[in-house]
Amino acid sequence: MSAIPRDDRLPNFVDLLLDVVFLVAPGGRIVYVSAACERILGYSADEMVGRHLFDFLAPEDRERTMQEAGEIVAGRARVGFANRYVHKNGHRVDLMWSACWSEKDQLRIGVARDVTELKRAEAIQRATYAISEAVHDAEDLDVLLREIHRIVAGLVPVAGFALATCDRRTRQLDFSYQMDGQGNSPLLPEPLACEFCTQVLCGGRPLQLRGAALTASCGEAGHVHVDDDGSWLALPLIVQYDTIGVLVLKSDPGTQYSDKDRKLLHFIADQVAIAIDRAQTKAELQRAARYDELTGLPNRRVFKERVDAAVTRCARTQALMAVLYIDLDDFKQVNDSLGHACGDRLLREVARRLQRCVRAADSVARLGGDEFVVLLEDIQTPEDAHQVAVKIREVISHPFDLDARVLRTRASIGVALHPGHGQDLDDILKHADEAMYADKRNRPRPSA
Repeated sequence: MSAIPRDDRLPNFVDLLLDVVFLVAPGGRIVYVSAACERILGYSADEMVGRHLFDFLAPEDRERTMQEAGEIVAGRARVGFANRYVHKNGHRVDLMWSACWSEKDQLRIGVARDVTELKRAEAIQRATYAISEAVHDAEDLDVLLREIHRIVAGLVPVAGFALATCDRRTRQLDFSYQMDGQGNSPLLPEPLACEFCTQVLCGGRPLQLRGAALTASCGEAGHVHVDDDGSWLALPLIVQYDTIGVLVLKSDPGTQYSDKDRKLLHFIADQVAIAIDRAQTKAELQRAARYDELTGLPNRRVFKERVDAAVTRCARTQALMAVLYIDLDDFKQVNDSLGHACGDRLLREVARRLQRCVRAADSVARLGGDEFVVLLEDIQTPEDAHQVAVKIREVISHPFDLDARVLRTRASIGVALHPGHGQDLDDILKHADEAMYADKRNRPRPSA
């Protein structure tokens, strides 16, 4: 039986086709391939004829391709089956097939179209949509980064994935996410990772290195060694000409990312940069809505949530809680005489001292200006709250060293208890505020 049709003119026409034609014997041996095969897979006809088709097939697609071949041999013509082959230079090629069985010639006849670029375009589109959805759905940046890892791993082989974000003020790197192919972290020792990413940040361009080259280039950072079992690709994450981080990928052992892979990953890095920038902006806005920008303390909204939750727990356990209302004496004079910058530094230091005066389970918040509040939950007696107030007065009375300028101030404190002084924040704060002004009036002023 001849593998090539008897009409000698026919192969010439077949070789003009942009798609590749295969004739395959029942056992899988290649009998004939058209000239397009060399353009699509890199192999000449002489290199493929006589060998098994599966020698060129991507290993992960062999089982389902074998099932598809069984359907064809059974006489069921197929159109639109897709699988992946390995190009002569090592990269994957996506093929889409139409195939049938020739009973007369006892051959499978298949026509394969290269759909790699189509698949890549579809993958980019899916990744763009997926990243956009991830930004919308992710609860925080950690969740977003895990989802981005999953998306990228669906586009190219990924043996490791890391993402470093760069503080826009200090330019310090923070490795927000590192994971290897087995789910272990970190991917790289941090000194080496920082040095590698810093080179990308400074150059503003992608950098791909083999493991040995990575060690030679960055290994002085911590004197660590990286096995040469793959390549490392680092891509800058740039938003409006500002580099906000670096995306690092490790290829599978013995491989490196091709030009097409790098082009695709560069596009993904642009999307990742936008996604992270949006996520960070969203987190900053959410934090600004809930925390005081100057001191970092919870604001009134968060304090109310915590008081409401504490009131509910107290009603269930019959426990006692207290709210302390704290006001700095003569703070306006500090702002007027020394300037608002000095007043801001004083408020930040007061916030730190207040946090050191209470338990980890207690809450300190800033209501505004020089007014602070403290929630003491699950105290034993009213005297416990008054003892904390005494401690705060003492700590606040210690001198403040602010840029070689020593300041002294005092705190007036009012104490309100739940359930005795109110059932919600407004009533409790009203009582604490009145008690604070009483404390301010009744305490003697220091002598000049």
